[in-house]
Amino acid sequence: MTISEQDEPQGNALEGFAAQFRREEAARAPCQLYLISPLDISGDFAERLARALDAGPVAAFQYRVKDMDQHAAARAAEPLQAICADHDVAFIVNDSISLAKRLGADGVHLGQGDGDPREARRSLGPEVQIGVTCHDSRHLAMEAGEAGADYVAFGSFFATTTKDVEHHPDPSILSWWSALFELPSVAIGGITPDNCRPLIEAGADFLAVCGSVWNGDEAAAVRAFAEKLDA
Repeated sequence: MTISEQDEPQGNALEGFAAQFRREEAARAPCQLYLISPLDISGDFAERLARALDAGPVAAFQYRVKDMDQHAAARAAEPLQAICADHDVAFIVNDSISLAKRLGADGVHLGQGDGDPREARRSLGPEVQIGVTCHDSRHLAMEAGEAGADYVAFGSFFATTTKDVEHHPDPSILSWWSALFELPSVAIGGITPDNCRPLIEAGADFLAVCGSVWNGDEAAAVRAFAEKLDA
């Protein structure tokens, strides 16, 4: 079941995540936080993740690692996935359909070169949430929706050191999307508690954040975002 088809929350790790959708008779749910892991998840990162999830409401956590073979990535994911399950937070795998299937993840996030949502759906089944990076392109977002994605991601909205980016959409793309389509949108790229408000007001369903949380006190950062989301 995709987000746009779902009528009631399912009471699991996807409850706060997959319940984000537009219905004619109801307003869009409030914007929520979507954490992305740093590339370095060694050392005490599991404890840091637990502290972050204890600090405030988080809808989803994206497991994003590079230059790691799938066996090692799966081993490293296990404690993080367990922490997310304990906090009813959706565990989303970045880039890899095969790793998402191996882990039984709640979802997979696909870049433009990481596979087709239809392929992901065939491999992972109807309940898994599939997100697609659409940069600053309305066309790519509509294509992703037609291909069965459960959410689309736009960005980078601000300068970021997390990854190299070429696309910098205006927040108005979030307003355009939320006015016309049921699928939730994720805003990503350099988002901090100080600059996130225009994205929330523009209609983002989720704020995807990484460096602004993990480059400092993760619990304090989550609390700061929670204050903005509740405002």
